[in-house]
Amino acid sequence: MEKSIQMKILHIVGLAALLLIGGCATSTLPGTTGKASEGSELKVSDSKSVALEGSTGATGPLSAITQGTAASSPVKELAPPRDLWERIRRGFGIPNLESDLVRDREQWYVARPEYMTRMSERSSKYMFHIVEELERRNMPSELALLPFIESAFNPQAVSSAKAAGMWQFIPSTGKHFSLKQNMFRDDRRDVLASPRAALDYLQKLYGMFDDWQLALAAYNWGEGSVTRAIAKNKKAGLPTGYSDLSMPPETRLYIPKLQAVKNMVAEPDKLGARLPDIPNHPYFQTVPITRDIDVSLAAKLANVKIEDFKALNPSANRPVILASGTPQILLPWDNATIFEMGMDSYKSDQLATWTA
Repeated sequence: MEKSIQMKILHIVGLAALLLIGGCATSTLPGTTGKASEGSELKVSDSKSVALEGSTGATGPLSAITQGTAASSPVKELAPPRDLWERIRRGFGIPNLESDLVRDREQWYVARPEYMTRMSERSSKYMFHIVEELERRNMPSELALLPFIESAFNPQAVSSAKAAGMWQFIPSTGKHFSLKQNMFRDDRRDVLASPRAALDYLQKLYGMFDDWQLALAAYNWGEGSVTRAIAKNKKAGLPTGYSDLSMPPETRLYIPKLQAVKNMVAEPDKLGARLPDIPNHPYFQTVPITRDIDVSLAAKLANVKIEDFKALNPSANRPVILASGTPQILLPWDNATIFEMGMDSYKSDQLATWTA
């Protein structure tokens, strides 16, 4: 008898437990329509849509998430840069230098508007690629203006110290950063290779000095010279910033020149500077070649003026491009397809007439 009573009690407890479980399974989160319980993949990012489906005045945990989302102010997205100058302005990251030398260089550039226009127009072929590379490396965008100071953005520039190209590499430094130099090509002038090497070098210098102004001084004067100047000031108990070091006049003017150009880009109207429009899109693209080809023929097949072709492919030292050493050429964006069509329809088997 006692055993029978115990069995009945257990049976009643079991039924009550089943009813309790069933009630929990069919209940919904407070303030919702129950849709959130249809699956297990509800994410915080889904909370807004779930809140819209539920009733107002919810007080459960889901309501707490949606209330927090609504209370936070939305992130304001910047509009895309109107042109490349605006894109450069947004990436400035080197502390400004304020000095009489900066103001002197500003006046020098402002007094020569034709020179500034010529430099800026020349830069329009190369600037987009440089800015892209700087952003990829998370480096300050004003470094894209450095070729203004080094070479006036002339890839054929050569200094008295035999530095060549837009970024002015001397032969030994160029070789150290894998810029090939032979009778057929000089990568110190190359539109792709030289900025890569220059930014590699600037990154190395910044790693040494942890200061962009000192890194730029070392780019101009040499890392050993800057290191010795810092050690000299330390020994004398003097500050070791860029403005505190004793250096040659060329290096002393180097960063004021860059700062002056930066100021003109930052506030052209204030300084009376006219910057030509540089669209925020690529100017050139690479086109592979598998056979040697005369420079003149490549320009003709691409329907590009010979001087424009050379401006994009300045590393060629001879009237021929050897595919074994230069497996690609650069062409204005719209002319790449024209070149490929021209190659397909070219009748002669001989693309190169010039030989060493």
